[in-house]
Amino acid sequence: MRATDRGRRFDTLSRQASRDLLARMSQRQRHALRTHWELWAHAGQIAPEGDWQTWLILAGRGFGKTRAGAEWVRQVAESDPAARIALVGASLGEVRSVMVQGDSGLQAIAPRALRPRFAPSTRTLTWPNGAQAMLYSAGEPESLRGPQHSHAWCDELAKWDTAGSRAAMAWDNLQLGLRLGRDPRVVVTTTPRAVPLLQRLLASEGVRVTRGSTYDNKANLPPAFLRSVRREYGQSLLGRQELDGELIADLPGALWTRALLEACREPAAASAAVRTVIGVDPPASAHGDACGIVVCALGEDGIGRVLADCSVERASPEQWARAVARAARTWQADRVVAEANQGGAMVASVLRAADINLPLRLVHASRGKVARAEPVAALYEAGRIRHAGPFARLEDELCGLLPGGEYHGPGRSPDRADALVWAMTELLLNRPATPRVSLA
Repeated sequence: MRATDRGRRFDTLSRQASRDLLARMSQRQRHALRTHWELWAHAGQIAPEGDWQTWLILAGRGFGKTRAGAEWVRQVAESDPAARIALVGASLGEVRSVMVQGDSGLQAIAPRALRPRFAPSTRTLTWPNGAQAMLYSAGEPESLRGPQHSHAWCDELAKWDTAGSRAAMAWDNLQLGLRLGRDPRVVVTTTPRAVPLLQRLLASEGVRVTRGSTYDNKANLPPAFLRSVRREYGQSLLGRQELDGELIADLPGALWTRALLEACREPAAASAAVRTVIGVDPPASAHGDACGIVVCALGEDGIGRVLADCSVERASPEQWARAVARAARTWQADRVVAEANQGGAMVASVLRAADINLPLRLVHASRGKVARAEPVAALYEAGRIRHAGPFARLEDELCGLLPGGEYHGPGRSPDRADALVWAMTELLLNRPATPRVSLA
């Protein structure tokens, strides 16, 4: 009988039978029971058998990816005193707070007598038997050039910084340093996003893939949480990606692709803003579409940047107007650009009532959303727009816009995308031409 099968049988005991069993155990036995991972893990959290070099756990949030990665590292470290393990995350802060010291991190899951000691000054984790793990940030790929390892755990690989090919460089440097021991292996735990490095791994030989959803771990998640996320996200693109663990592919011919958006991403705005505009796409009713509220800025370097997505859903006119006002104050906006097709006077009066003391420009859409978006998509292709961070729901809408007026993204309408288009049109396409002297 497999350990996971024994765990399921233990879980099926009645409450009284469980109490009787625990009462017969010593304190040491009860503690050992709590840390006996294979007894409690579900099937997707157990490393595959056979010969593999990379184990990729591609699953939704709450699946137990972090715990699975940490338990695999723990097993390696406790069984091999010579193990030298690389712990790689999107940043050093995340490696420490999630992979090492988090609720499912390496220190929390270890039996008390075998708990590893963390030395922040050297960024090392040392087990009582001498095995060691070193902490690395994927945002600093050069730190992985040189060190040698026998094993590695890479967490949230789809979040790694893709700017300047940092993610790929970090992965390549890690692979080139996996030359200790007789059987170097890597575990990758991540929620799926269609980034180039993840797609590269999925196409590689020697990669064993475990897929799963949030609901695979429902026994360990609050029922209220499961009901809430199912109701809120359901079968939306965001829900399919973040909960079901589905890798969302690009639509053929879409104005935006995932690769394009990743190529234009930067961790934060790399240039000071000379103008900040908030694009607003008001909803037709409080019970219909979202109110798109997107903050964009023009940098000193001439690049347009998306700074924030402050959109609200199922909001009354007063609620979305206040959301616009908050965004304007937070980002010190110079102007609000709002679509006025759904009652221009009403839009203006609602925003004025929210005490927005800055210029308001009402714009009337004479073309469809997709037609308006095409010139802005061209600016992305030309490298003139960047995203200062990830904006999952906004980007899902952008990737759902197709030429010819079709929209196949989440929701009934691309409200966030339309708000972005209004803001970027104001910043980059409505600028007055610079006078030039002709010598003809």
